[in-house]
Amino acid sequence: MAKKQEAEKELKAKEAELGTEANLAKEKENIESEADSLSIEEIKSKTMVTPSGDFDWDADDKGFGNYSKEERAKLEEQYAGTFHSISQGEIISGVVVSINNKDVVLNIGFKSDGMVSLAEFRDTPDLKVGDSVDVFVESQEDANGQLVLSRKRAKTQKSWETINAALDNDTIINGYVKSRTKGGLIVDIMGVEAFLPGSQIDIKPIRDYDIYVGKTMEFKVVKINHEFKNVVVSHKVLIEDDLENQKTEIVSKLEKGQVLEGTVKNITDFGVFIDLGGVDGLLHITDISWGRIEHPREVLALDQKINVVVLDFDDEKKRIALGLKQLTPHPWESLDQNIQVGSHVKGRIVTVADYGAFLEITPGVEGLIHVSEMSWSQNLRSPQDFLKVGDEVEAEVLTLDRDDRKMSLGIKQLTPDPWKNIADRYPIGSKHKAVVKNMTNFGVFVEIEEGVDGLIHISDLSWSKKVNHPNEFTKVGEELDVVVLELDEDSRKLSLGHKQLEENPWDTFETIFTLDSIHEGTVLKVTDKGAIVALPYGVEGFAPSKHTIKEDGKALKVDEVADFKIIEFNKDSKRIVVSHSRIWEEAKAEARNAEATQKKNEQKATFTAVKKVKDSVEKSTLGDLGVLAQLKEQMEGAENKAKKAAAAKKPEAEEEEEAGE
Repeated sequence: MAKKQEAEKELKAKEAELGTEANLAKEKENIESEADSLSIEEIKSKTMVTPSGDFDWDADDKGFGNYSKEERAKLEEQYAGTFHSISQGEIISGVVVSINNKDVVLNIGFKSDGMVSLAEFRDTPDLKVGDSVDVFVESQEDANGQLVLSRKRAKTQKSWETINAALDNDTIINGYVKSRTKGGLIVDIMGVEAFLPGSQIDIKPIRDYDIYVGKTMEFKVVKINHEFKNVVVSHKVLIEDDLENQKTEIVSKLEKGQVLEGTVKNITDFGVFIDLGGVDGLLHITDISWGRIEHPREVLALDQKINVVVLDFDDEKKRIALGLKQLTPHPWESLDQNIQVGSHVKGRIVTVADYGAFLEITPGVEGLIHVSEMSWSQNLRSPQDFLKVGDEVEAEVLTLDRDDRKMSLGIKQLTPDPWKNIADRYPIGSKHKAVVKNMTNFGVFVEIEEGVDGLIHISDLSWSKKVNHPNEFTKVGEELDVVVLELDEDSRKLSLGHKQLEENPWDTFETIFTLDSIHEGTVLKVTDKGAIVALPYGVEGFAPSKHTIKEDGKALKVDEVADFKIIEFNKDSKRIVVSHSRIWEEAKAEARNAEATQKKNEQKATFTAVKKVKDSVEKSTLGDLGVLAQLKEQMEGAENKAKKAAAAKKPEAEEEEEAGE
């Protein structure tokens, strides 16, 4: 490097001596070639005039060329005026002095020239000596005393200033799309990489990002992260600005009923967005076809060109409602006039709801088949049990209103009404088999035949068993034998019974479970109010809580077997009330009564004997008085003893009686 600088200085000295440009060029080539192989001393020996023998090498020491302080200061001031004052981190302009295979030498007006790697000028292949270039001063002097410059950092810093100004002033900048990345594109803006999200490329969805790679485009800066030096740009906003002006112009010319040509831009579940040439309109799914469609893709495709009619628009919100089916006559207007109430029609099930199904006779003409018109059965089921979407069905027209464009249909009418002449098939008292279809708290709904349903009330299920809910007696799908109890053909009501198939056993139970009769029973269930007791012949009785107490003071438990006394029997309400406590309570009462009767008889006998003795004493002689007196004392003592014993047992009997109650 030093060799080249010395060679350039020598070249300038030679230029004064050489007269022609050819000689100057030739001399320059010789000096440069020699500079690469010779040392400084060798170059000096070849280019400088050899001093004569009488050259005074000590002239400086003798005062030759010495300046006074004033002259020296003046010369230094003149010399300093030829340089520029630079600062580290500053961007300044430099002039290209020379270019070689590795570096570019720049004169920035400093005491020394600076060098910048040739790699930093790859974007300027036409660079030549004398061109002006902006560079960044990284250091005024490095470890080797060399001025350190950078064109890349100057470009980057200037780019950041330009990008920030573009964001602040909302101006447009150009950028080069370098590559594709996840979710968007990488854009080079004057050496700074920026991110262009896929959603900001265009107003319409972009399917292939690669078509933009290698293009130079205009952008607006939408976001800068100064901490991480991240830049986000958008090309879409430029398009939107242009479109906004177009929208305003297009909407101002719109009229309801106007027919326009558009392109299918986007398809969603609820409709299609149509590009009308700068403004979008919504074609709702219900306005695509007179017939029912599940999704707009059944009729339309992306990029398809279609004619649409303007249904409505909003000047402020720039919203436009479009229609496609309105371009064709309504199908109800061309509906066959021969179709009347009672006519049979065929079609396809297009929708099944909870309340019924819609039958499409022709595209745009539909009729409702209510769930009640699907079967003669009064036990309503779900429409899905009868029909599904896509079924080809024949139905009868029940009602028809061409003005309101409404039609109700029925399919059960295509089969005979099972309730017609039903009294002939199911007279009162007749026995039949039925299938359980549904159960409620009050009874069981059964089906005797398709369309003929009847109700078995919960009280008509069993003579003997108390049924709290029908599911304790039967289950859905089970077959039951029934007898017709009542029939109302007009109201289509059929009352059935199951227990009536057998004789009423309560007529017999009345002779068995008589009042005060005792029967063995098993405790089935215990509640707060009492216990359910299983009695003979499958009959159940109820024992109140106070009647379940055993002799030991404890209550009967589930599955415990004991004797029960019938204390109440009601054939009409099928109620039997029993008591276990009353059995042992009455037994104790009888024992006490028997003992009291015995004591009473004993006391009566004693009293009679005493009276007899007294009567005898009065008639006896004085000699017998002593013996009689002694006998009287004995009898009176026995009588007193009996009275004391009876008095002692009386409180005990009262306590037992209270315990029994």
